[in-house]
Amino acid sequence: MEFKLVAGISARHGHLTRESMDILFGKGSELHVKKPIGQPGQFASEEQVTMVTDKGEMKIRIIGPLRPYDQVELTMSDARKIGIKSVLRDSGDVKGTPGVHLVGPKGELDLPMGVIVASRHIHLYPETAAKYGLKNKDIVSVVTEGPRAVRFDNVLVRTGPDHADECHIDVDEGNASDLKTGDMIKVVW
Repeated sequence: MEFKLVAGISARHGHLTRESMDILFGKGSELHVKKPIGQPGQFASEEQVTMVTDKGEMKIRIIGPLRPYDQVELTMSDARKIGIKSVLRDSGDVKGTPGVHLVGPKGELDLPMGVIVASRHIHLYPETAAKYGLKNKDIVSVVTEGPRAVRFDNVLVRTGPDHADECHIDVDEGNASDLKTGDMIKVVW
């Protein structure tokens, strides 16, 4: 089976808990919407922090709303550049991952874990998943078109009431296949 789906190219970013937000941006601080992103209620915020390692510094934009866990999502290129061991994980699976030092405008924080390279995945409305006989945690492939066409295998399906139809790959994968946010890809299984 196959169907078309819009691509979302994910740049490095972070998710913060209320406690970490208070430390980095000040007690009671809030995230301010820079622009909405593809998933319902989520947005790229105006707020950024600086990730600091022995190899250098890198700015990380915070994605809202606040989460129940801290997480920094990098590309493999970002991880190499900043000197952090890249650990490929599903978003939210941060146990046993590297940590990092974060600097915000009001404070600093050492995250003991939470730095990942996010596994490629698709988000589906429950109705879309049902239409194609897919369920949460299924594995599919994604095929791109054009002169740099590629096939991405091992793509996780994430479906539920908080998901909208969209394929998420990172900037490294987008560049390799000449994809931009809003381009169409084909889901196959």
